[in-house]
Amino acid sequence: MYIHISEYHGLTGHVKKTLWFFQSSKLIWYNGIKYPLMRTQAVLRICEKYGQNHLVRHFLNLGEWQRSKFLKNLEQIDFPLLDSLYSNYVMGKKSFFDCSNLGPPEVISLPKTAKDKKLQEKAKMIGELLLREKKVSCLLVAGGQATRLGINTPKGFYPITPVKRKTFFQLFSEKILAISKKYNTEIPFFIMTNPESKEEVKNFFESQDFFGLKKENVIIFEQDVLPVLTRDGKIIMKNETEILSSPNGHGNSIKKLYDLGILHTLLERGYEYLFYFQVDNPLVKIADPIFLGYHRMYDADVSLKVVRKKSEDEKVGLYVSLSGRPAIIEYSDLDPETANLRDKNGDLIYWAGNTAMHVFSLEFLKSLNDQGFAFPYHVVEKKIYVEKERKEIDVLKFETFVFDCLLRSKKTCALEVIREEEFSPVKNSTGPSSPLTAQKDMSHLFKKWLKASGIHAPLEVQVEISPLFAIDMDECIEKLKGKNLTIERDIYIE
Repeated sequence: MYIHISEYHGLTGHVKKTLWFFQSSKLIWYNGIKYPLMRTQAVLRICEKYGQNHLVRHFLNLGEWQRSKFLKNLEQIDFPLLDSLYSNYVMGKKSFFDCSNLGPPEVISLPKTAKDKKLQEKAKMIGELLLREKKVSCLLVAGGQATRLGINTPKGFYPITPVKRKTFFQLFSEKILAISKKYNTEIPFFIMTNPESKEEVKNFFESQDFFGLKKENVIIFEQDVLPVLTRDGKIIMKNETEILSSPNGHGNSIKKLYDLGILHTLLERGYEYLFYFQVDNPLVKIADPIFLGYHRMYDADVSLKVVRKKSEDEKVGLYVSLSGRPAIIEYSDLDPETANLRDKNGDLIYWAGNTAMHVFSLEFLKSLNDQGFAFPYHVVEKKIYVEKERKEIDVLKFETFVFDCLLRSKKTCALEVIREEEFSPVKNSTGPSSPLTAQKDMSHLFKKWLKASGIHAPLEVQVEISPLFAIDMDECIEKLKGKNLTIERDIYIE
């Protein structure tokens, strides 16, 4: 015997198609999971409540097996959150920030005087001690894909170094390994991927024997996702049973560290700090002792590195003072006229570009989650190709940004660094911020190290120095002391 779903409460109104289930079981089955009829009814009623009636109609047109799978995916959606985010978008609240009370931030500038250099030396000594005492862990945010670079893999797989073409993942792992050996320490290495690439990244590291790192010190986890919406607030189907979703931003990394128990475990083991970086910058100085030392000296909750903007129109987030508090504002949230203001000397007032390199105090990260994670969501408007629709459509993505924690920090430390030595992000396939520019910047930096060691490398030659040979200029000079090298072609030093 069959039962019409209208015999249960709800699901009236626009639902016209008949839906029948076995009365004897009153269950839908999928992969051994039981879905009671009342539970099915409740999920579809929520879809109707939040104006997603097309999802109900789609459900009714599916076969029994597909319905079960689709229902499971619907249950993962936070409909109230999406409705709230879309309502804010409709009301014009596209930016979390009120930029009416903006000012220049406080930044530790590049050392110029003997006093500045002495302070930097002190910071380095403190940072080196933190490393030796096993107080430092690392987090790499690596959810991006390399499709814009011409390969359909996670960006961490891209061969980025100028001579050996090591991947981002290999380069970063070797940097951590080199630091671990230099300071006789253990640095837990956490990697956040998107849900679709987690297993691929995990398999890659396993196939490479974790590039010499201890397996137990490399933890790979996936970030959460949110459905993308059309401009009129509708959830989009990826295929017959799946919702089109997108990772919900690098701010989610802080929540996942807490939810997975990683923060708790680190604190139990005596770790105090987390060095945070993103996958697209091959020049990053991972767990930089100077940076760690300044963070400790300033007793900061959050520290960040900034570089001077190359030009007015450079698309980079800006470190500013917002109503007297430190903040980072995305270039898209700041009107060009304000962003390009200059002082009496003709210099940009808002010059401090965000490099996405941070040090966090673990106790601070824990405090951000103890009362419930409350980072604001930002809306991103873009065009994407939807396979089911077989066309490009305008969509809304909602993301949290890790730097929004600045607004909740009691103390913040910002450190200016030299762009050519620490910041060359790979964003585009060609032109500025491309693999070619990053490789040139890496080679140029290594040539600078060689020059300081008394070795000349011709302009046309590419140079690559393995992190396992030297992690910085001082170590390079020490290891090349007394060496007589003639460089006439591309060279890799390990």
